[in-house]
Amino acid sequence: MAASLATSGDRNAARGRRRHALPGFRLALGITLAWLGLIVLVPLAALALKPWELGIAGVLDVLTEARVLAALRLSFGAALVAALVSVPLGVLFAWVITRYSFPGRRLLDGLLDLPFALPTAVAGLALTALFAPNGWLGAPLAGLFGWQVAYKPAGIVVALIFVALPFIVRTVEPFLRDLSLDAEEAAATLGATRAQTIWLVVLPALLPATITGFSLGFARAVGEYGSVIFIAGNMPMVSEIAPLLIVVKLEQFNYAAAAAIGLGMLLISFIVLLALNLWQRALRRGHE
Repeated sequence: MAASLATSGDRNAARGRRRHALPGFRLALGITLAWLGLIVLVPLAALALKPWELGIAGVLDVLTEARVLAALRLSFGAALVAALVSVPLGVLFAWVITRYSFPGRRLLDGLLDLPFALPTAVAGLALTALFAPNGWLGAPLAGLFGWQVAYKPAGIVVALIFVALPFIVRTVEPFLRDLSLDAEEAAATLGATRAQTIWLVVLPALLPATITGFSLGFARAVGEYGSVIFIAGNMPMVSEIAPLLIVVKLEQFNYAAAAAIGLGMLLISFIVLLALNLWQRALRRGHE
């Protein structure tokens, strides 16, 4: 009896230890929440409170101004297009890196991380030099097809693809490495073609990770500033992005209007990312 009681006591103690795997769980959680509040919540609270110095009518006037609406449409529209274009490119790059062995694969793998380390202003200057009307790529595109990339919304999309693509590649790549080949082999055994296997087996399994990469790339592209302002041309109502308009308002010492535009961007981004997260959660539940 004593032995059984001791055994049950040891099991209860083990369960208690399993409940708090980290030493000092409450202390660690408190520090985490405190830093989260200081770094994230307090700045967001300041951003949410500052615009109301103008009053509700003033905030609405700022957000419904034609120039502001054009900048918001361009920022979110270009970010959406860039993220959508980056999805198939990112999945393809991740597939090549993980499934094939060829000379220069490690070099290509390293180059994909370059946008993470490269200062955005340097990236903007490089892209502008390439796609300017007299640039290495801009001149042939303008001469052969009549396309002008730099100083147009198309240039913004190119710059945003540059910054969004690595997020999708690095998000999909580990899932693709861990993806078992058994399902692909079973599909091939049942007579599926390679295209059918990829479309019906591989891509559905990668869809949650792809949505995560899309969300990260989209969020990064919406707030991009340094690599865009050089190639955009920054013409109001044509190629002016919302982050640049915020800087313009700050230079005019109109801090409340700048905060109002930032609050609008924050709300739109939150709604889009929340919808993507709910979609991703529904997909994961469907696979369980």
